[in-house]
Order: sequence, then structure tokens, then C-alpha cells
Amino acid sequence: MLKYVCRRLLVAIPTLLAISVVIFVLLAIAPTNPLGELATNPSITPEVRENLRRSLGLDDPIIIRYFKWLWALIQGNFGYSFNSRSPVSELILQRLPATLWVIGSGYLLSVLLALPLGTLSAIKKGTALDWLISTLAFVGFSLPTFFTGLLLILIFSVQLGWFPFIYSSTLVVSDWSSFLELVRQSILPVMVLALFQTAILMRFVRAAIAEELPQGYVRTARAKGLSRSRILGIHVLRNASIPVVTLLALDIPSLFTGSLVLEQVFRIPGMGALLIDSINRSDTPVVMAVSFIYALLVVVFNLFADVLYGWLDPRVRLG
Repeated sequence: MLKYVCRRLLVAIPTLLAISVVIFVLLAIAPTNPLGELATNPSITPEVRENLRRSLGLDDPIIIRYFKWLWALIQGNFGYSFNSRSPVSELILQRLPATLWVIGSGYLLSVLLALPLGTLSAIKKGTALDWLISTLAFVGFSLPTFFTGLLLILIFSVQLGWFPFIYSSTLVVSDWSSFLELVRQSILPVMVLALFQTAILMRFVRAAIAEELPQGYVRTARAKGLSRSRILGIHVLRNASIPVVTLLALDIPSLFTGSLVLEQVFRIPGMGALLIDSINRSDTPVVMAVSFIYALLVVVFNLFADVLYGWLDPRVRLG
């Protein structure tokens, strides 16, 4: 198993290096001014702009700038924002909790809903219940999150007034009432995310379980007199969990990148909103840092999925 993990790491590290090169080069040759708002500020003279470019190392050749940035990145230093002059790591840490709270809550809810609904749909395959669940799943992943978000805002915020449609960035959780207010303002974005993710996961769970039910080991277990719940819980779910668990691991990075739209709709001060705001301001250090974090999540969770798959199915690593 250790050799299998080492082989996966030998693939992941060069991949991250290649991604870092692509991110840096694309942003370096982009037709935007890396000084951001400082480049258009009329109160700053050309001499001051030139001194700023020199102090930030923007006059160095691109290859030198890349290795400086990579070395700082290895040390955990993302640099400083061109606009706020704050460390990029501080800006990310300020926005990360909101993203983790909304995405984590929505994904946990979607898993808790998808597993029983997908299992029930597979067991009742071909029945009216299966048709109803499958129809709801198709509707769920056919509707884009921005449309679902706006629809829920119109119904539950504008018409009924039950929930706020703007996520408060100034709310500080200090007691039970403030925590309940945090939950209240998170309900709509969590519902949007859970609706979309539940539909995707549910169809995958249904397909995985439906593929296992006709297998010979299920017929053998029935012939031995095992109960239906025991066959399903011990044998079927164990084998069907291999592709499902792998999908869960691969799906987590897409949630962070997919939260861009969700955070814009509900004005959530998260990582996605930070990235969009930094792109609009041409704040290159922040854009590079957030983009690399997204890429790092994809590579790390792909590595985790490979290792997990090899652990669940020894034939993968032995092959």
C-alpha cells in the first residue's frame, strides 16, 4: 500500500508544478496591469508607479519572478495584495470560514439525502416511487444554481420574508442567538447547493446499487436465507460504496470552484467572492493564490480518491 501511495505522489507533485507554471504564466501575460487600481490612480505620478513596479519585482524577467513566487509559495507565503497591502494568506483566512460553513453544510445534507433516496430508488427500480425520485433528480441537476437561488430568494425572502437573501459578512457568532441567525441566513444557499448535489449523488448511488443487485453473490446470499436488509447492508452497500466513495472524494474540489456562482447570488463573503473581486481589481497575487489553492484541492483529492480506491479494492493497487 505504501508503494502505491508513493507512486501516486510521484504523479501529483509534477502535476502541481505544471499547474503553478500555467497559472503564473497566464496571469503574467494577461492584458491587465498588475498594479491594479494603482495604475489608474491620477494622484500617483509615473515615477512613483515605476518605483512600485521595481519594488514589487515586476521589472524582473518572468522566469525569475516565477521562481521567486514558487519559493515563497513553498514557504507558505502567498505575498501581499496589490490593492489592500494585506498579506494574501490573511485575506484567504478571513474568507475561508464562510465558504467551508456553507459548502460543508450543503454537502453533508446532500450526502444524508442522496444515500437513502438512491438506495430506495434502486430497490424499487421500475416502480412509481423510482420514477418519482428519478424525476426529482433530473429536475435537480437540470436547473442551474443561479436560477434555483434566485427562485428561492423570490419565494422565501421577497414573498414570504422567512429568510434574509443577503448573507451578512459582519455577523459574529458569540452566543446561541447569533448562531441561530447564522443558520437562518445560511438556509437558502445550503438548500440550493444540497438540491443540486443530492440530485447528482442520488443518481450515482442508484446506478451503483442497481448494478450490484443482480450479481451472483446476492442470489447466493438469498439462497442461504439471509434477510433482505442484511444482504443490502453488508454485501450490496459494501461493494457499491467503492465508486460512490471515490465520487465523493472527487466531488469536493468541484464544490469550491462551483461556489463562485452561489457566493455571488447570495453575497457570501467567501473564497469565490474574493477571487471574483480580485479579478475585477486586477489583484494578481490574490488571483494566483486562490487559483493555486483550487488546483491544489483538485490534485490532493484526486490523490486521496486514488489511494482510497486502492484501499477499498486491492485489485487496483496490485494491478
